[in-house]
Amino acid sequence: MAGDDNQTSGSLSERELQIVELVAAGLTNQEIAEKLEISKRTVDNHISNILTKTATGNRVALVRWALQWGKVCIDEVNCCSLPIPSDALPPPIDSVPISGDEVIS
Repeated sequence: MAGDDNQTSGSLSERELQIVELVAAGLTNQEIAEKLEISKRTVDNHISNILTKTATGNRVALVRWALQWGKVCIDEVNCCSLPIPSDALPPPIDSVPISGDEVIS
């Protein structure tokens, strides 16, 4: 898996990534077609292409791939967050005052 260009999303189109998200959300191909206002056959073709490009053999493996590569967020799990500026981070635990001028070491 590592080092294989087919394992990254670089070769997936924006529409394919959108479909991956809907698959991970548990939608059927028919439901995806209705949501995106495209034909089920088009969704079937997209799914087939996605499975080939990601070297996954089924929808479960595809969702696992998407989670591994950070392409989907499910119920706040595996979600990407924006970087926090260093000045907004709390101080390290070892420099937090206990009381007055005492510092934990």
